[in-house]
Amino acid sequence: MTAEIISIPRAALHEQVAERLRKMLVENRIAPGAKLNERELCEVLKVSRTPLREAIKMLAAEGLVELVPNRGAIALQLSATDVLHTFEVMAGLEAQSGELAAERITDAELAEVRALHFEMMAAYTRRDLPSYYRLNAEIHRAINTAAKNPVLSSTYNQVNARLQALRFKSNQDGEKWTQAVREHEQMIEALAARDAPRMRAVLVAHLDHKRDVVLEQLRAAQRSRTRSPAPSTKA
Repeated sequence: MTAEIISIPRAALHEQVAERLRKMLVENRIAPGAKLNERELCEVLKVSRTPLREAIKMLAAEGLVELVPNRGAIALQLSATDVLHTFEVMAGLEAQSGELAAERITDAELAEVRALHFEMMAAYTRRDLPSYYRLNAEIHRAINTAAKNPVLSSTYNQVNARLQALRFKSNQDGEKWTQAVREHEQMIEALAARDAPRMRAVLVAHLDHKRDVVLEQLRAAQRSRTRSPAPSTKA
């Protein structure tokens, strides 16, 4: 578990610590199911325990960590069933966002989404996954914002928080990453054409493909653990 040593301004310190922790969780530098070690995190982030604990509370409210009595904060770990159910809801939210965005997006908002897409493609060309994922997430948020429905946005953000680490990891498969990029190009085309039904269909397919990749990664990890030899009990 590592993070760059950074100097954090005093203003809104716990919010900035939360952002650093969120990135560590999403990029799997803190593994799913791992306990957040306060002493180690204080050393890594160069902060005291007070802002760290406030940041952890923020992430718990988002659903990224779980506060367990007598154990502390644990990084979210979803089962295959959890993943299936969450992606089912997320696909509907993404589809609704895309459909409304295609109907309501302004020229300025479309230009911003296109600019983010070009930056994302540059990151993809460099195989810079952290930058790619950050820009990818900004595109999805911009589409959601263009839907101009605050209730939808609030629900979207809450559910999406549970899937960020898994969505990030799904792009580590080169072929699936390429497929995701093609789907993003289709999103831009549908938005530019103000084609709401097509935008809905592209986003549903996009989320379904993400779900399938994530489930296969979970199954592969399970198979790997099953094949691993049990530790020796000999003295």
